[in-house]
Amino acid sequence: MQSDSIFSNNIPSARKEIESLRSYSAPLEGRRELLRLDFNENTLGPSPAVLEALQNIPAHHISIYPEYEGLREAVVANLRGRGLASSLNPDQIGLFNGVDAAINAIFHAYGDREDLLLTTNPTFGYYMPCAYMQGMEVVAVSYEGFDFKFPIDTIKKILLDRKPKLLILCNPNNPTGTRLDAEIVLEFASLSPETLIVIDELYEAFAGDSVLPIVNFRYTPNLIILRSLAKTAGLAGLRIGFAIGSSDVVNRIHRVTGPYDVNSFAVTAAFAALADQSYTDNYVREILNSRHWLESRLETLPNRYHLEGGNFFLIWPRSNSCDMVKSLKLKGILVRDMSGKKLIDGSIRVSIGTIEQMQKFLDAFSSIEKSSCSI
Repeated sequence: MQSDSIFSNNIPSARKEIESLRSYSAPLEGRRELLRLDFNENTLGPSPAVLEALQNIPAHHISIYPEYEGLREAVVANLRGRGLASSLNPDQIGLFNGVDAAINAIFHAYGDREDLLLTTNPTFGYYMPCAYMQGMEVVAVSYEGFDFKFPIDTIKKILLDRKPKLLILCNPNNPTGTRLDAEIVLEFASLSPETLIVIDELYEAFAGDSVLPIVNFRYTPNLIILRSLAKTAGLAGLRIGFAIGSSDVVNRIHRVTGPYDVNSFAVTAAFAALADQSYTDNYVREILNSRHWLESRLETLPNRYHLEGGNFFLIWPRSNSCDMVKSLKLKGILVRDMSGKKLIDGSIRVSIGTIEQMQKFLDAFSSIEKSSCSI
């Protein structure tokens, strides 16, 4: 009989890019009973219509593969109803198992060894592992100044000089909240038609900077917009996301996905959430009101903070940020430590919930600061 050590030393090797890759991971366990201000989720939950729809799924819908008929049309109708799209067709909507899956598919379809990914820094942490997995070169341009201004001129220069294969931008950016005007996005697209420009709009509802109302994908086929029902409609646990763009580009992205990647529960929930847009609008409005209330309270604190776009903000504890995260967790509140991240080291990122939830955070944060700074 062969020993376990023989087997452990002879595993098949993966591609060289995978052997040297550190996977993107986030601490997602043990969160359900706490105040979750760490991943920018909806803090109240989805529409009651979503829960009712899920409870009424027939048993035979679970035993067969999911069907997507009508869902793309529902997405288009929802966007048109909010004035976000006047010329979209259903074949311009890609359906994915969350926007993460859409991002991964974009890199598989368009990224190759020695191609260039252009992005910003700091930004959503999943872009770079996807690029490295494909063997791409990465240029990540830093935000500028104390208030993290978008590096427009630098991005333009790289687009003109190097013609990157992919430019991916989170707008508003996670975690800095930096906002980018939609007209600038279209200018980027015109500067380098051979570059696929991906705009991650997961937090757009909290800022109002969407490219969708002004883009015509017939004239700008190198632009893809990512959208989700996670942050606003509260479907993060079901994983449903959309890639919106030229039908030819959407088709190519879908070629690298499985035929049934989006499950039946996500489809059912998406239909219900899209049909109850007023619930989502009310939630967004509540968060925007809370953000306004929060800013007036943050101004009274001695701490540096940054609050711009999205349903989150950064704040720098006077104590150690890692210790602050641990102390807040003991009080039942989860936030995200930004230790080691360029420009924002020493800060924590806090999702914005209701005023009541923000008051709970501020009380706990101030109490911890007071006790730690008095030692």
